[in-house]
Amino acid sequence: MSTSIWFHKQLSVAELQFTNQDTMAAFLEMEWVEIADDFLVIKMPVTDKCRQPYGILHGGASCALAETVGSVGSHLIINPATHICVGLEINANHIRSVKEGFVIATARPLHIGGSTHVWDVKITDDAGKLICVSRLTVAILAKRE
Repeated sequence: MSTSIWFHKQLSVAELQFTNQDTMAAFLEMEWVEIADDFLVIKMPVTDKCRQPYGILHGGASCALAETVGSVGSHLIINPATHICVGLEINANHIRSVKEGFVIATARPLHIGGSTHVWDVKITDDAGKLICVSRLTVAILAKRE
């Protein structure tokens, strides 16, 4: 039996929706799909909001999706009363293009430290084909008084 990595052990997908309010995630219509003991899943429709001129998913939209799922993951791990988390570095390898449907990002931690978290994010299409692989490093900072 696995142990939850989250600060609050009993989280639901519905409780994650607050993270999208008035953000890029809301603009791009990202929607939380699943929260398990050690990973998160979010999806985003491929619409004109996130396509580049060739009609395919913009690589920056993939990065926005990856950073959203990983950053929220870090937020859910830390004690929000004492710490904040911010993206420090992201990279992405765009494997395959997609023109329509949804892209689904699954984030799993590679490292959970006191000052940084590193996330492996895999983005697939509706058929489960790999679209993008991303690694996100998040800085964990003490809240300033």
